[in-house]
Amino acid sequence: MGKLADWGFTKDSWKGTHGEYWVLAQGLILVGFALLPQWHPAGWDLWPQGVTYLRGAIALSFASFAVILLGRGLIDLGDNLTPLPYPREDSSLVQTGIYGWVRHCLYSGLIFGTAAYSLWTLSLPHFVVTGMLLIILDLKARKEEAWLCDRFPEYADYRQQVSKFIPWLY
Repeated sequence: MGKLADWGFTKDSWKGTHGEYWVLAQGLILVGFALLPQWHPAGWDLWPQGVTYLRGAIALSFASFAVILLGRGLIDLGDNLTPLPYPREDSSLVQTGIYGWVRHCLYSGLIFGTAAYSLWTLSLPHFVVTGMLLIILDLKARKEEAWLCDRFPEYADYRQQVSKFIPWLY
């Protein structure tokens, strides 16, 4: 099983004991997002040019933030990386780097990335799926945090000090 075993997947993973179904739901939503056609009401093409530029600037800001969150999150997490919400047996609690700003920066990066695309294209189906992704990742993070609290007693303090998805907001 190689890398999958390193990440915590086992022959019994179909039982879902380590949050495998959260990973499956997340993957299906992301595949759905990629395959969705773009669509928005025709009237949305008639917005003033200033609004279009502002929308583009916000979308590019979201995309840049997503790249930073994902890139730094992967680097800072290092060997602790697993797609499962259940922490690896040999894991340590990372509270530095980008994880000093956001507890779930990889999830945040996915949310900001899909939001950036949705805003850039003004695609209503993509906005809906971005909302679904936010809900699934929020629920997955709650399960993950329960396991992290069990594994790392200091996680409760960390959770009080650092935002979940958006620095200083949520």
